[in-house]
Amino acid sequence: MNSKSPEAFRTISEVSKDLSLPQHVLRFWETKFVQIKPIKRGGGRRYYRPEDIQLLKGIKNLLYNDGYTIRGVQKVIKQNGTKNILLNNNINNDFTADKDSSNDQDNSSNIGHHNLSESKRKKLMNVMNDLVELRKKLDQNS
Repeated sequence: MNSKSPEAFRTISEVSKDLSLPQHVLRFWETKFVQIKPIKRGGGRRYYRPEDIQLLKGIKNLLYNDGYTIRGVQKVIKQNGTKNILLNNNINNDFTADKDSSNDQDNSSNIGHHNLSESKRKKLMNVMNDLVELRKKLDQNS
C-alpha cells in the first residue's frame, strides 16, 4: 500500500493496484457481492474502507487460489458471513468442512505446511492446482 495509514480510505485505482486486479473487476464484484459497499462521493468516485479491502482480498483468495466460482463464494458468504472471510483471508480455508471438526484439541493431528518438507509441499501444491483446473473445466461444462 501507499504511504497512507492503514485506516485511510483508498480509491479504486489504489485498491486495483494493491490487489493486482483491474478496476472493472472490482466494479463487477460490487454487482455480485452486496457486501462490498465502497463510499461514493461526488462524481461517483469510489472510496474503499479497510474492511472493504480485506473482504476483496478474501474474495480474491477464494476465487483465484481456492478455485471457487462467484456463485460458490456467494454461498460461502451466505453460510459463514463476511467475518470468516475477513478473519481468514490469508489462510487457505476449506469452508465446506464440518464446523465440529475444527476443534483444536490436538494440534499434532492437524497437518500444517510447516510439517512437510518443501519438496512434498510443492508436489501437493501441484496436485491441488491440477484439481482446481479440473474443477474449473467441470464448472464450465455444467
